[in-house]
Amino acid sequence: MVWSADMGIDLGTATILVYLKGKGIVLNEPSVVAIDHQKRKVLAVGKLAQEMLGRTPGNIIATRPLREGVIADFDITEVMLKHFILLACRKRRIFKPRIVVCVPVETTAVEKKAVIEAVTRTGAREAYLIEEPRAAALGAGLDIFKPSGSMVVDIGGGTTDIAVISMGETVVSCSVRVGGDKFDEAIVRYIRKEHNLLIGERSAEKLKIEIGSAFEGSRSLKMEIRGRDLINGLPRSLDISTEQVVEAISEMLWVIVQGVKQVLEKTPPELAGDIIEKGIVLTGGGSMLDGLYKLVAEQTGVPTFLAEDPIGSVAKGTGLALEYLDHLSGTLITGKNLAPAL
Repeated sequence: MVWSADMGIDLGTATILVYLKGKGIVLNEPSVVAIDHQKRKVLAVGKLAQEMLGRTPGNIIATRPLREGVIADFDITEVMLKHFILLACRKRRIFKPRIVVCVPVETTAVEKKAVIEAVTRTGAREAYLIEEPRAAALGAGLDIFKPSGSMVVDIGGGTTDIAVISMGETVVSCSVRVGGDKFDEAIVRYIRKEHNLLIGERSAEKLKIEIGSAFEGSRSLKMEIRGRDLINGLPRSLDISTEQVVEAISEMLWVIVQGVKQVLEKTPPELAGDIIEKGIVLTGGGSMLDGLYKLVAEQTGVPTFLAEDPIGSVAKGTGLALEYLDHLSGTLITGKNLAPAL
């Protein structure tokens, strides 16, 4: 049986999630592609490719075709999208689906056009783009169509998107190029500088998740990490504490907090009152850092909550966007309304 279905895609720097109408989230895979440059052949996509990061011979490169929320390599992104769409539709012969994809709020017209083209070339009947915070708000269960302010902070792998939404549209927004990947990079730099030990970003991510925190005192743990000694070149292990991880990522966290404050300062008074009453909602994988919601609340004076499903909120929202197409059609981005901007 051949049938058509609406599909939402959270096109994340670190992870891609696919939402199918009536099925929910059917795919959650890393945004990684492994390529053999000598044979010009794609070897693996998603989890299999992620396992190759930092472990491949010279002729094979495991890469992320998305950087800071936008397409860095168009051709590889297209291959990756086709692979994941087919994977999400297995056992379901879907014919030319309508697809909604999320993008950061400050994505340029050229970057938006690249996403639209990549999605269209995978066989989509119609392709739409929606800003990540609006999708996150829908997926988190907020009623964004009322004349009342809702504030969402979506912390992804490459960007943090912050927005105040009312009557289905974004009133004030800000996007900062800091996310979970920047946390990992900061941890790698800190350990290299303070301990002359070089570790990989996957090891840094493990430190962040298992013992990391947004501020000192929230937890106090230790973890052994292994890497290469930069003085003698030999393998070495080292114990890292929560306090050290906090110190390593403090600058990145400050950038996010400043972005939240910036949006609050620009929010109209009536909507600001709504936000104080309802609070700020955090979504995205980066929002799950221990104590981060407490840090935002402490720094802004506004109650802050973690969404029920932080990782899946944006993907769910992209899928729900097509259900609310009558309300959103005028504000969703398509190839047609991008043409004049180019």
